[in-house]
Amino acid sequence: MSRDRAFAGSIPALYEECLVPVLFAPFAEDLAARAAALRPGSVLELAAGTGVVSHRLGRALPGAAIMATDLNPAMLAVAAARAPASNLTFRPADAQALPFADGAFDLVLAQFGAMFFPDRPGAFAEARRVLSPRGALLFNVWGALDENAGSAAIHHAVQAAVPEPKPGFIARVPFGYHDPVAIEADLAAAGFGEVAIERVERVSPPGSAARLARGMCQGSPLANELAEHSPEVRERALQAAIAAAERAEDEAGGLAMAALVVTAR
Repeated sequence: MSRDRAFAGSIPALYEECLVPVLFAPFAEDLAARAAALRPGSVLELAAGTGVVSHRLGRALPGAAIMATDLNPAMLAVAAARAPASNLTFRPADAQALPFADGAFDLVLAQFGAMFFPDRPGAFAEARRVLSPRGALLFNVWGALDENAGSAAIHHAVQAAVPEPKPGFIARVPFGYHDPVAIEADLAAAGFGEVAIERVERVSPPGSAARLARGMCQGSPLANELAEHSPEVRERALQAAIAAAERAEDEAGGLAMAALVVTAR
């Protein structure tokens, strides 16, 4: 597994504590509501992480069978520890090689996961394979880095604070897949003929800056890059990230975020 996709050790707990409330929860209700509006009888969630969307799906779709998957078992362990609904099941699975039958699901869904797929057309083709004939693929990805103030501030601060090799995870992976033309092309290559892309904006809860910085530096694969450096450099990077995120939050009165929501059939 690439270190860009490795969520292990202390990362899952810090991801849940720091990043979920700041980055992911503000968009989870939107995605769960969109899923509920499609009224699927069966749902496959890819890249479920620690379950921020999974548990909302369980509540929003009480009559549906929901299978939440992730490549990282340690992330799913955090998700499963929170008393899942009776219609929600967790299972490790690779989105590039899904262990499910053709046409098994009415909806395949992923929140901020598509950016991590090494072969996106291949993963989308797998999603299409397991979809029923009238099924839909629903996912979101982050907008451009400069449209996400806190994450941009942290990325630039860490780049300035750390010597070579400089960590590039934030710009390279989570904020590296935001071109609608490229997304549509990848979906077309996977066999999807109808694609709709909508921009959604949110603001992180007040006082999120320090939590976001800690989550990025210690609760994401950025930590795997920072681990190549000394403890002193890691601490310098963390403090620089906190200061930069706090400045961005103070100057704008909040940390603006932007995402693209994609529906494909």
